[in-house]
Amino acid sequence: MALLRGNLHAHTTFSDGVRSPSALLREYEVRGYDFLAITDHEDHENLSYPAYARAFDRLTSRLLVFRGLELDFTPLSQHVGRIVGEREILHVLNHPARYKLSVQETVERIRIITAAGLSLDAVEVTDTGFYRPLYDTDEIPLVKIATDDAHRPPHFGRAWIEVEARPDRDAILRAIRAGDFRKVIAASE
Repeated sequence: MALLRGNLHAHTTFSDGVRSPSALLREYEVRGYDFLAITDHEDHENLSYPAYARAFDRLTSRLLVFRGLELDFTPLSQHVGRIVGEREILHVLNHPARYKLSVQETVERIRIITAAGLSLDAVEVTDTGFYRPLYDTDEIPLVKIATDDAHRPPHFGRAWIEVEARPDRDAILRAIRAGDFRKVIAASE
């Protein structure tokens, strides 16, 4: 199986990113990525679901593109990434570092979100691609991923994961859920 490089958290002009979906794909193509999840904010004023779906349908790229959303778990104002495969869905607790959560607070949020019916699979140990080792602990009972949470050019390519899987959306999501990948953080503050 091939080693596939990808990012699971990126934004376009449909929310608070500065690149259109096709321009964002080009950013990752030139960096040698194999897959990208576009996860615009579900509650952003620019996000019209029919237009968003049409934009995805028109995308052409050598990248394997995942449809996604960054959900706002309203009771906690906590962002959760939803990455959609063909049949598989991966949910990620996004950027606990941005919320300045302790490990205990992060674990409590996981408990609350899960109790509300949203099953979480992974947690980000990066914030806009910068490594936050506090969250890379076994105390947090989720798979630890690195993303660059790309909104604008300085973010692109700061952090990614490498998955040994077939170039198939569901195979990639299953490998991530199983922890069969490695984190790569290329940027430092």
